[in-house]
Formats: sequence, structure tokens, C-alpha cells
Amino acid sequence: MPTPELPPLPALTRAEGELIDRYLEVLDLLGRINPARGGHTYGGLRAAQALASRAAGLRDALALMHERGESELHGGTLGRALRTLDGERRARLVSVPPDDT
Repeated sequence: MPTPELPPLPALTRAEGELIDRYLEVLDLLGRINPARGGHTYGGLRAAQALASRAAGLRDALALMHERGESELHGGTLGRALRTLDGERRARLVSVPPDDT
């Protein structure tokens, strides 16, 4: 069975693409660290160690946008890019899951 066709990414500047990539990296790491989701301390430790450099990459992406005069984040376009790249599922891993009781 063929894989479903993903919607195309919206047109982004290089800096916006970098912002989206770095943001999703940080989300993934925060999801791995989330203590409410269980797991092992070693995996959380490794994710926390990587978080500092990924957060710096996110900061640098935003700084580059600012330096280039990209003073606004276009939420609609960036939101579509995040949804296309599975950002909603990845962001849910950061939140506290519902109570099982």
C-alpha cells in the first residue's frame, strides 16, 4: 500500500525553516525529558544535556531572522509548517498526559 502524500510545506525563508527545525528539535528533547511520561533517567539526562545546544540553535535562528529584518513571525504560515512536520503530536509529548484514574 503506498504511503499517503504529505501536504507540501508552505514557502518559508531559509531562516524560518531553520527556526522550525530548531523548535521541533527542542520539542522532541523536552518530550523525552517529560517526567510525567515515565521512562529512564539516563534517557532524560541525555536529552537534557542536548537541550542546551539545541536551545542555542533556536536562539541563533531567531537572532538571524531579527538581523535580516524579519521582525514578525507569521503564525499561520509557520503553524502550517509545524502541522506538516507533525508538530502537534510532538508538542503533545511535552504536556502532562491526562490522569488515568
